[in-house]
Amino acid sequence: MSTDLNFSNARIITPEAVVTGTLRVEDGRIAAVEEGASGAGDDADGDYLIPGMIDLHTDHLERHVAPRPGVMWNNVSAAMAHDAQVATAGITTVFDSLSLMGEHKGVPRGDLLRPMVDGLEAARRQDMLRADHFLHLRCEVADPHVLDYLSVLIDDPAVRLLSIMDHTPGQRQYAQVEKWRQANRHRYSEAELDVVMKQRQESQEAHAHRHRLAIAELAAGHGLALASHDDETPAHVDEAVSLGVSISEFPTTAGAAEAARSHGLSILMGAPNVVRGGSHSGNVGAADLAAAGLLDILASDYVPISMLHAVCLLAEAPVGLGLPGAVALVSANPARAAGLDDRGRIAPGLRADLVRFRLIDGVPHIRAVWRAGKRVA
Repeated sequence: MSTDLNFSNARIITPEAVVTGTLRVEDGRIAAVEEGASGAGDDADGDYLIPGMIDLHTDHLERHVAPRPGVMWNNVSAAMAHDAQVATAGITTVFDSLSLMGEHKGVPRGDLLRPMVDGLEAARRQDMLRADHFLHLRCEVADPHVLDYLSVLIDDPAVRLLSIMDHTPGQRQYAQVEKWRQANRHRYSEAELDVVMKQRQESQEAHAHRHRLAIAELAAGHGLALASHDDETPAHVDEAVSLGVSISEFPTTAGAAEAARSHGLSILMGAPNVVRGGSHSGNVGAADLAAAGLLDILASDYVPISMLHAVCLLAEAPVGLGLPGAVALVSANPARAAGLDDRGRIAPGLRADLVRFRLIDGVPHIRAVWRAGKRVA
């Protein structure tokens, strides 16, 4: 299949500007961006062309592998279903974020991890995937088995990112214990909540500090990017920096985001937070951080289609980043944070990962997606 493309009459989002003109692709790479009308190539009819989006944090895969309590789906089929939803949302590079904690819908985490990774690898090997898939291992420091889970996967070449997480009641996102109770009332009775909370707090006290140090050491030893998760205070950020963290994921307060900026960390927030108009957990709003210059990266978190929608919202008033600035949150900035220097911008020589879309009543409609010049959606 040819990976040569020519688009004319397109609104091309480069790192610096919106260029109305022609985009040429040769051998799957961007050859030129030219201003002005051109009779050659496909008429884009004024549609936008942006780089394929790069999603550093999505927990979407496990929903396909274990769609209902106690149900395990075919792992290759699950990988393809997840991949199709990601690619049609305009995401051409995705970091599948696997939780190393407890269970998911009644399935022990140890029974989920290998099938998820093996399904992705089998689908990749047989050219069944539309997007590029890497692994982001979400390491829950309070879980007594987190290092065992990590040891199974740490040498997989797809692993590119580790994050240090602590969802213990009374910590970070759940600093207010009632927030944790509210989030888990659908799973436990009131009496069970008390028991589970005590167990998790005891486990956190016994394991968290040692696990933080061990995970940071593994990341450094394997040359992997390291993220902190749900930093609430400047002290949390200081601790993260001491461990070698370069990405602050989902800081829960403006104070934590300001501390992350002062240390030069990349600040990542969820695109659903932008689309919904705020955090579903009552934490700081991503749009508020963007308006204050405290947002570098958007991730889909739990809704793949949210990324482009969030970009379009942040480009306009009241935040007003403009399309080049807003698009960078889902392309150039995550590429830089993850060490991917061959993609993330529309610039000559880079890989032709592209998304074509238009706005209809303020909602982006994705019309086509290409990865390395090959149409995948």
